[in-house]
Amino acid sequence: MEYLVHLYYNFSIGVLEEIMEQSSLFQFSIDNALEIILIFDADGTIMYANQSAESQLSYQSRLQGLSIMDIVPGVFQEQAGLLRFMGKSDGTFQNIMLYRGNKTCFPAKGKVITYPALYNGRKVYLCTATNITAENFLEKKAEQADQEVEDALKVKTEFVANVTHELRTPVNGILGNTQELISKETEPSKLFLLHLVERGCRDMHALINNILDFSKLEAGKFVLEPREFTFREMIEYVKGNHSNRIIEKGLNFSVTISPEIPERIIGDELRIVQILNNLISNAYKFTSVGEIHVEAVKTAQSGNKIELFFIVIDTGIGIAKENQEKLFKSFSQVDASISRKYGGTGLGLNICKQLVELMGGSIHVESDIGKGTIFSFHIWVELPGETEAAAGTDAQDEKQQTQMFEVGDRILLEKLQKLTGNETTEKIWKYGEAENKKEIEKKMSKLVLSVEMENWEKAEMFTEAIKQLTEEAPREVKSAALRMKMAVQKSDYEKSMAAYEKLQELL
Repeated sequence: MEYLVHLYYNFSIGVLEEIMEQSSLFQFSIDNALEIILIFDADGTIMYANQSAESQLSYQSRLQGLSIMDIVPGVFQEQAGLLRFMGKSDGTFQNIMLYRGNKTCFPAKGKVITYPALYNGRKVYLCTATNITAENFLEKKAEQADQEVEDALKVKTEFVANVTHELRTPVNGILGNTQELISKETEPSKLFLLHLVERGCRDMHALINNILDFSKLEAGKFVLEPREFTFREMIEYVKGNHSNRIIEKGLNFSVTISPEIPERIIGDELRIVQILNNLISNAYKFTSVGEIHVEAVKTAQSGNKIELFFIVIDTGIGIAKENQEKLFKSFSQVDASISRKYGGTGLGLNICKQLVELMGGSIHVESDIGKGTIFSFHIWVELPGETEAAAGTDAQDEKQQTQMFEVGDRILLEKLQKLTGNETTEKIWKYGEAENKKEIEKKMSKLVLSVEMENWEKAEMFTEAIKQLTEEAPREVKSAALRMKMAVQKSDYEKSMAAYEKLQELL
């Protein structure tokens, strides 16, 4: 069989001479081959056609004796009574059209061998072809499907962009009017409701921005806007955005900047802030006790470009290993209960991942259930103006860069060891442990103060923390924590204080 394949695709004088011998085995194989096989002489007269040629070309009489120019017109030219082939004659495949007896045609992939062989004393040539009608049909269907998907994606992207832009106008209007009312209102119950509206508007604004960014990234229309800025001022701005609410929640918040990071750099400040805000907001959302820590270090330099490495650490609920791959997928969260309990669309981390990759870096997560989470990412930025590094690096520079890499790796390793080896965090969540009791007592004192001041938003935040800290408590303690949370959610002072006293008694 291998020899037969050699006959079909390595045509030469020797091959054709083998055919002329008409060995019964080879004759049977050629007659029943799936390919169309035609042998013709110098003036184009067909001397042999196999069964596939006869059936697919559908001539009323046998093909033998007809002209090859009737089957493959436009491929040959007649000059002085002889045929001249117009295509490639080196045995390579090419697209040709074959005509049937009823003058219809079909596309084929074939080749013509014009190097002559002798058959009964006459020079002969060979043409083989395979019908590719079905293949062409499938290719067109695939192209059509691709185009339909592309058109649908374009329509969806434009629709989302238009809708989100239209949503932003009324949301901004509601937010502005609500802030105006807050500045004039003095009654606590009404202020509480107005602050809820204000928070809802801000949440809606953040969702709209996420959807717009996601649409631009998916459509490939997102463009970074690098400019020169002061790095430490940017970090202070990020810190100022989050420090008050993190501290109010009873968490420790710290930020460390490596001295190796230059004062001024060139990069997309807005998007770096967006990434850090998203990661810190997630840490705040999923952390009820402990701390949130942010670290920034310089890990490498190449010419006038430097690599910055950021770490955001929390002591929150953590993420199971098997669920971590879901984090950076669009519209995906660890499980449905996360979305119900904490809110969010699942777009934030996907947007962060794409933004980091646009800046030449990558983002990673290291976590475990009940042991907190570390998000780390690195990006490349530029140094402004002429620098020594831009002019070239010597051996000392290379040594310093290597040390910076080691510093970044060591810092991350130390943070990971601290996180995974921290038994205190585990004891905080285990009801009855000294750390757990201390944390509950701390949250209870802040809760009663918030209730006394009728700051129901803060009070609800502390009741949620207490509920989490009593997850492993006896049933009556858990029930009392739940009743207290429900009373606080209804802004009922009397019931809240009664529930607080009951829980305090049980504790």
